[in-house]
Amino acid sequence: MRNLLGASFLWAFSFGLIKGKMGGLDPVEVAAGRLLLAALVFSPFILKSRQGMIKHGQVLLLGAFQFGVMYWLYIASYQFLPAWLVALFTVFTPLYVVLISDLLARRWRWRNGLAAMTAVLGALLVVARGLPQDASWQGVLLLQVANLCFAGGQVLYPRLKRESGVKDVVMVGWMYWGAVLVTGLVVLVGGGVDLESWTPSAGWTLLYLGLVPTALGFYWWNRGAAMVKAGWLAVANNLKIPLAVVVSWLVFGEDADRLRASLGLLIVVASLFLADHKNTKKLVQSGVSGADENDNR
Repeated sequence: MRNLLGASFLWAFSFGLIKGKMGGLDPVEVAAGRLLLAALVFSPFILKSRQGMIKHGQVLLLGAFQFGVMYWLYIASYQFLPAWLVALFTVFTPLYVVLISDLLARRWRWRNGLAAMTAVLGALLVVARGLPQDASWQGVLLLQVANLCFAGGQVLYPRLKRESGVKDVVMVGWMYWGAVLVTGLVVLVGGGVDLESWTPSAGWTLLYLGLVPTALGFYWWNRGAAMVKAGWLAVANNLKIPLAVVVSWLVFGEDADRLRASLGLLIVVASLFLADHKNTKKLVQSGVSGADENDNR
Protein backbone atom coordinates (compact mmCIF):
# COMPACT_ATOMS: atom_id res chain seq x y z
CA MET A 1 0.00 0.00 0.00
CA ARG A 2 2.96 2.33 0.61
CA ASN A 3 3.79 2.19 -3.11
CA LEU A 4 0.25 3.25 -4.05
CA LEU A 5 0.26 6.10 -1.54
CA GLY A 6 3.66 7.35 -2.75
CA ALA A 7 2.52 7.37 -6.37
CA SER A 8 -0.68 9.20 -5.41
CA PHE A 9 1.26 12.03 -3.76
CA LEU A 10 3.54 12.37 -6.80
CA TRP A 11 0.61 12.51 -9.21
CA ALA A 12 -1.27 15.06 -7.09
CA PHE A 13 1.22 17.73 -8.24
CA SER A 14 1.10 16.73 -11.92
CA PHE A 15 -2.37 18.09 -12.66
CA GLY A 16 -1.48 21.72 -11.95
CA LEU A 17 1.90 21.48 -13.66
CA ILE A 18 0.44 20.11 -16.89
CA LYS A 19 -2.31 22.72 -17.02
CA GLY A 20 -0.11 25.64 -16.04
CA LYS A 21 3.12 24.87 -17.92
CA MET A 22 2.06 22.67 -20.86
CA GLY A 23 -1.57 23.50 -21.57
CA GLY A 24 -0.96 24.85 -25.08
CA LEU A 25 1.28 22.04 -26.31
CA ASP A 26 0.36 19.06 -28.47
CA PRO A 27 -0.83 16.41 -25.96
CA VAL A 28 0.67 13.48 -27.83
CA GLU A 29 4.06 15.23 -27.93
CA VAL A 30 3.90 15.74 -24.16
CA ALA A 31 2.88 12.13 -23.62
CA ALA A 32 5.63 10.80 -25.91
CA GLY A 33 8.26 12.94 -24.21
CA ARG A 34 7.30 11.84 -20.71
CA LEU A 35 7.20 8.20 -21.68
CA LEU A 36 10.51 8.33 -23.55
CA LEU A 37 12.25 9.75 -20.47
CA ALA A 38 10.71 7.05 -18.29
CA ALA A 39 11.71 4.33 -20.76
CA LEU A 40 15.31 5.55 -20.76
CA VAL A 41 15.39 5.42 -16.95
CA PHE A 42 14.42 1.75 -16.97
CA SER A 43 16.51 0.73 -19.99
CA PRO A 44 19.56 -0.35 -17.92
CA PHE A 45 17.39 -2.91 -16.13
CA ILE A 46 16.12 -4.20 -19.47
CA LEU A 47 19.67 -4.55 -20.82
CA LYS A 48 20.67 -6.62 -17.78
CA SER A 49 17.75 -8.96 -18.37
CA ARG A 50 18.32 -11.97 -20.62
CA GLN A 51 14.76 -12.00 -21.90
CA GLY A 52 14.21 -10.18 -25.20
CA MET A 53 11.44 -8.11 -26.76
CA ILE A 54 9.73 -11.04 -28.48
CA LYS A 55 9.05 -12.72 -25.13
CA HIS A 56 7.53 -9.48 -23.83
CA GLY A 57 5.18 -8.79 -26.74
CA GLN A 58 2.13 -8.82 -24.47
CA VAL A 59 3.90 -6.53 -22.01
CA LEU A 60 4.66 -4.04 -24.80
CA LEU A 61 1.00 -4.10 -25.83
CA LEU A 62 -0.13 -3.59 -22.25
CA GLY A 63 2.19 -0.59 -21.91
CA ALA A 64 0.93 0.85 -25.20
CA PHE A 65 -2.59 1.03 -23.75
CA GLN A 66 -2.07 1.54 -19.99
CA PHE A 67 0.61 4.21 -20.45
CA GLY A 68 0.58 5.31 -24.11
CA VAL A 69 -3.08 5.67 -25.08
CA MET A 70 -4.02 6.62 -21.52
CA TYR A 71 -1.47 9.46 -21.33
CA TRP A 72 -2.37 10.75 -24.79
CA LEU A 73 -6.09 11.04 -23.99
CA TYR A 74 -5.49 12.19 -20.42
CA ILE A 75 -3.29 15.12 -21.48
CA ALA A 76 -5.67 15.96 -24.34
CA SER A 77 -8.48 16.42 -21.81
CA TYR A 78 -6.69 19.49 -20.40
CA GLN A 79 -7.74 21.34 -23.55
CA PHE A 80 -11.35 21.05 -22.40
CA LEU A 81 -11.17 20.97 -18.58
CA PRO A 82 -9.39 22.87 -15.77
CA ALA A 83 -6.76 20.91 -13.84
CA TRP A 84 -8.85 20.30 -10.72
CA LEU A 85 -11.73 18.99 -12.83
CA VAL A 86 -9.39 16.64 -14.72
CA ALA A 87 -8.44 15.18 -11.34
CA LEU A 88 -12.03 14.85 -10.22
CA PHE A 89 -13.28 13.13 -13.36
CA THR A 90 -10.89 10.26 -12.81
CA VAL A 91 -13.34 9.19 -10.08
CA PHE A 92 -14.68 6.40 -12.25
CA THR A 93 -11.35 4.54 -12.45
CA PRO A 94 -11.90 2.51 -9.23
CA LEU A 95 -15.26 1.31 -10.50
CA TYR A 96 -13.60 0.15 -13.70
CA VAL A 97 -10.89 -1.66 -11.70
CA VAL A 98 -13.44 -3.59 -9.64
CA LEU A 99 -15.70 -4.39 -12.58
CA ILE A 100 -12.87 -5.59 -14.83
CA SER A 101 -11.28 -7.62 -12.02
CA ASP A 102 -14.49 -9.35 -11.01
CA LEU A 103 -15.50 -9.83 -14.64
CA LEU A 104 -12.26 -11.67 -15.36
CA ALA A 105 -12.67 -13.70 -12.17
CA ARG A 106 -16.34 -14.37 -13.04
CA ARG A 107 -17.60 -13.24 -9.66
CA TRP A 108 -18.78 -10.16 -7.77
CA ARG A 109 -17.43 -9.16 -4.36
CA TRP A 110 -19.89 -6.73 -2.80
CA ARG A 111 -17.36 -5.24 -0.37
CA ASN A 112 -15.08 -4.20 -3.20
CA GLY A 113 -17.97 -2.64 -5.06
CA LEU A 114 -19.14 -0.81 -1.93
CA ALA A 115 -15.63 0.48 -1.22
CA ALA A 116 -15.23 1.73 -4.79
CA MET A 117 -18.65 3.39 -4.78
CA THR A 118 -17.89 5.11 -1.48
CA ALA A 119 -14.59 6.39 -2.85
CA VAL A 120 -16.35 7.69 -5.95
CA LEU A 121 -18.99 9.48 -3.86
CA GLY A 122 -16.27 11.04 -1.71
CA ALA A 123 -14.49 12.41 -4.77
CA LEU A 124 -17.74 13.57 -6.39
CA LEU A 125 -18.58 15.48 -3.24
CA VAL A 126 -15.80 17.89 -4.15
CA VAL A 127 -17.70 18.98 -7.27
CA ALA A 128 -21.46 18.68 -7.10
CA ARG A 129 -22.66 21.76 -8.97
CA GLY A 130 -22.10 20.70 -12.58
CA LEU A 131 -19.41 21.69 -15.08
CA PRO A 132 -18.05 25.25 -14.96
CA GLN A 133 -18.35 27.51 -18.01
CA ASP A 134 -14.78 26.84 -19.17
CA ALA A 135 -15.30 23.05 -19.24
CA SER A 136 -16.64 20.70 -21.92
CA TRP A 137 -18.08 17.18 -21.79
CA GLN A 138 -15.66 16.24 -24.58
CA GLY A 139 -12.90 16.37 -21.98
CA VAL A 140 -14.93 14.11 -19.70
CA LEU A 141 -15.32 11.55 -22.50
CA LEU A 142 -11.58 11.58 -23.26
CA LEU A 143 -10.87 11.00 -19.57
CA GLN A 144 -13.21 8.04 -19.32
CA VAL A 145 -11.47 6.21 -22.17
CA ALA A 146 -8.13 7.03 -20.51
CA ASN A 147 -9.49 5.72 -17.20
CA LEU A 148 -10.53 2.45 -18.85
CA CYS A 149 -7.03 1.98 -20.28
CA PHE A 150 -5.44 2.65 -16.90
CA ALA A 151 -7.85 0.43 -14.97
CA GLY A 152 -7.51 -2.48 -17.38
CA GLY A 153 -3.72 -2.25 -17.24
CA GLN A 154 -3.71 -2.38 -13.46
CA VAL A 155 -5.80 -5.55 -13.42
CA LEU A 156 -3.83 -7.29 -16.17
CA TYR A 157 -0.36 -6.31 -14.90
CA PRO A 158 -0.19 -8.88 -12.03
CA ARG A 159 -1.39 -11.63 -14.35
CA LEU A 160 1.30 -10.90 -16.95
CA LYS A 161 3.89 -10.54 -14.20
CA ARG A 162 3.05 -14.01 -12.93
CA GLU A 163 3.26 -15.48 -16.43
CA SER A 164 6.54 -13.77 -17.36
CA GLY A 165 8.27 -14.28 -14.02
CA VAL A 166 10.40 -11.14 -14.41
CA LYS A 167 11.11 -8.33 -11.97
CA ASP A 168 8.91 -5.25 -11.84
CA VAL A 169 11.67 -2.93 -13.08
CA VAL A 170 12.13 -5.03 -16.22
CA MET A 171 8.44 -5.44 -16.92
CA VAL A 172 7.62 -1.77 -16.37
CA GLY A 173 10.59 -0.84 -18.57
CA TRP A 174 9.18 -2.85 -21.48
CA MET A 175 5.77 -1.31 -20.87
CA TYR A 176 7.25 2.18 -21.19
CA TRP A 177 8.84 1.27 -24.51
CA GLY A 178 5.51 -0.10 -25.71
CA ALA A 179 3.96 3.26 -24.83
CA VAL A 180 6.77 5.12 -26.61
CA LEU A 181 6.15 3.09 -29.77
CA VAL A 182 2.48 4.05 -30.00
CA THR A 183 2.84 7.73 -29.02
CA GLY A 184 6.02 8.18 -31.07
CA LEU A 185 4.30 6.76 -34.14
CA VAL A 186 1.43 9.23 -33.72
CA VAL A 187 3.90 12.11 -33.44
CA LEU A 188 5.72 11.03 -36.60
CA VAL A 189 2.49 10.60 -38.57
CA GLY A 190 1.44 14.06 -37.43
CA GLY A 191 4.58 15.68 -38.86
CA GLY A 192 7.04 15.44 -35.97
CA VAL A 193 7.65 17.65 -32.94
CA ASP A 194 6.90 21.38 -33.22
CA LEU A 195 9.94 22.69 -31.34
CA GLU A 196 8.91 26.34 -31.74
CA SER A 197 5.96 25.83 -29.39
CA TRP A 198 8.19 24.52 -26.59
CA THR A 199 9.52 27.01 -24.03
CA PRO A 200 12.42 26.37 -21.61
CA SER A 201 9.90 26.25 -18.76
CA ALA A 202 7.87 23.58 -20.57
CA GLY A 203 11.06 21.61 -21.23
CA TRP A 204 12.06 21.58 -17.55
CA THR A 205 8.52 20.63 -16.59
CA LEU A 206 8.59 17.75 -19.06
CA LEU A 207 11.91 16.56 -17.60
CA TYR A 208 10.44 16.50 -14.09
CA LEU A 209 7.19 14.83 -15.18
CA GLY A 210 9.02 12.17 -17.15
CA LEU A 211 11.54 11.25 -14.46
CA VAL A 212 9.45 11.55 -11.30
CA PRO A 213 5.64 11.14 -11.67
CA THR A 214 5.94 8.97 -14.78
CA ALA A 215 9.03 6.81 -14.25
CA LEU A 216 8.96 6.54 -10.47
CA GLY A 217 5.20 7.00 -10.04
CA PHE A 218 4.06 4.25 -12.38
CA TYR A 219 6.74 1.89 -11.12
CA TRP A 220 5.49 2.37 -7.56
CA TRP A 221 1.89 2.06 -8.70
CA ASN A 222 2.20 -1.16 -10.68
CA ARG A 223 4.42 -2.68 -7.99
CA GLY A 224 1.79 -1.81 -5.42
CA ALA A 225 -0.97 -3.16 -7.67
CA ALA A 226 0.70 -6.59 -7.55
CA MET A 227 0.75 -6.52 -3.73
CA VAL A 228 -2.84 -5.72 -2.80
CA LYS A 229 -6.32 -7.01 -3.42
CA ALA A 230 -8.59 -5.46 -6.06
CA GLY A 231 -10.67 -3.58 -3.48
CA TRP A 232 -7.67 -1.75 -2.02
CA LEU A 233 -6.40 -1.04 -5.53
CA ALA A 234 -9.74 0.41 -6.59
CA VAL A 235 -9.94 2.78 -3.63
CA ALA A 236 -6.30 3.87 -3.92
CA ASN A 237 -7.09 5.13 -7.43
CA ASN A 238 -9.12 7.95 -5.90
CA LEU A 239 -6.62 9.12 -3.29
CA LYS A 240 -4.94 11.40 -5.80
CA ILE A 241 -8.18 13.24 -6.57
CA PRO A 242 -8.79 15.16 -3.30
CA LEU A 243 -5.01 15.47 -2.91
CA ALA A 244 -4.75 17.13 -6.33
CA VAL A 245 -7.47 19.59 -5.41
CA VAL A 246 -5.69 20.49 -2.15
CA VAL A 247 -2.40 20.95 -4.01
CA SER A 248 -4.16 23.22 -6.50
CA TRP A 249 -5.04 25.59 -3.63
CA LEU A 250 -1.73 25.62 -1.83
CA VAL A 251 0.68 25.46 -4.77
CA PHE A 252 -1.06 26.56 -7.97
CA GLY A 253 -3.61 29.01 -6.55
CA GLU A 254 -6.68 27.51 -8.25
CA ASP A 255 -10.11 28.26 -6.82
CA ALA A 256 -12.04 25.37 -5.28
CA ASP A 257 -14.45 24.57 -2.45
CA ARG A 258 -12.10 23.65 0.39
CA LEU A 259 -14.78 22.25 2.67
CA ARG A 260 -16.11 19.90 0.00
CA ALA A 261 -12.62 18.71 -0.93
CA SER A 262 -11.70 18.08 2.71
CA LEU A 263 -14.86 16.06 3.31
CA GLY A 264 -14.26 14.15 0.09
CA LEU A 265 -10.74 13.24 1.16
CA LEU A 266 -12.01 11.93 4.51
CA ILE A 267 -14.61 9.76 2.79
CA VAL A 268 -12.05 8.33 0.36
CA VAL A 269 -9.68 7.42 3.19
CA ALA A 270 -12.56 5.90 5.18
CA SER A 271 -13.51 3.75 2.21
CA LEU A 272 -10.18 1.92 2.57
CA PHE A 273 -11.64 0.13 5.56
CA LEU A 274 -14.60 -1.11 3.52
CA ALA A 275 -12.43 -2.96 1.01
CA ASP A 276 -12.01 -6.73 1.25
CA HIS A 277 -8.56 -6.66 2.80
CA LYS A 278 -8.91 -9.60 5.19
CA ASN A 279 -5.73 -11.65 5.25
CA THR A 280 -4.16 -9.27 2.72
CA LYS A 281 -0.49 -10.08 2.25
CA LYS A 282 2.36 -9.22 -0.01
CA LEU A 283 1.99 -11.28 -3.15
CA VAL A 284 4.75 -10.10 -5.46
CA GLN A 285 6.95 -13.14 -5.05
CA SER A 286 4.08 -15.54 -5.69
CA GLY A 287 2.74 -13.41 -8.54
CA VAL A 288 -0.86 -13.81 -7.36
CA SER A 289 -3.02 -10.69 -7.63
CA GLY A 290 -6.12 -9.75 -5.71
CA ALA A 291 -8.18 -10.69 -8.74
CA ASP A 292 -6.81 -14.21 -8.67
CA GLU A 293 -7.16 -15.01 -4.96
CA ASN A 294 -9.98 -17.11 -3.60
CA ASP A 295 -12.89 -14.96 -2.46
CA ASN A 296 -12.74 -14.54 1.31
CA ARG A 297 -16.21 -13.06 1.86
